[in-house]
Amino acid sequence: MTVLFSCKNNFKAVQKIGLSANEPQGIAEDINLKHTDSGRVTANLISPKMYDYNNRNFKYSEFTEGVTLHLFDDLNKKSTILADYAITYSDTDLIDLKGNVVIYTAEKDTLFTNQLYYDQKNQWVFTNESFKFLNSGNVTEGKGFDSDRNLNRLQILEIGGKYIVQE
Repeated sequence: MTVLFSCKNNFKAVQKIGLSANEPQGIAEDINLKHTDSGRVTANLISPKMYDYNNRNFKYSEFTEGVTLHLFDDLNKKSTILADYAITYSDTDLIDLKGNVVIYTAEKDTLFTNQLYYDQKNQWVFTNESFKFLNSGNVTEGKGFDSDRNLNRLQILEIGGKYIVQE
């Protein structure tokens, strides 16, 4: 009787055992992720649940139960972004925020929209969706904008709204 065995060193195949192509490689609960730069916290992402799809060709993480994202500038002023749903794309440093998206700045300016993208690398927010922006008693409504994350350099595509005019 002869018995032959053969082995291959295929670590990637072993990693895929038990995982369907549509399943995340990991699920995390009660996320509180802090990003630091030179020992200073620059961002803090909080979420009840995260699905990690970094096992895909185009890597991403999905936050199906909403997110709170605190962003801190060089003077440690905090802006906060809330959303019902988010996806972060690892290779592009882009966060896609959807559903009841709200930005609160340190200056008490507030922006409301249904979808917002945050470019982490350039610290820039933008959308092509309708929005409402409240600042200094003014209400600006429009469709499509881009701005720095503190809403100081807001560029609006289609604009309307109510403004306080002093005589």
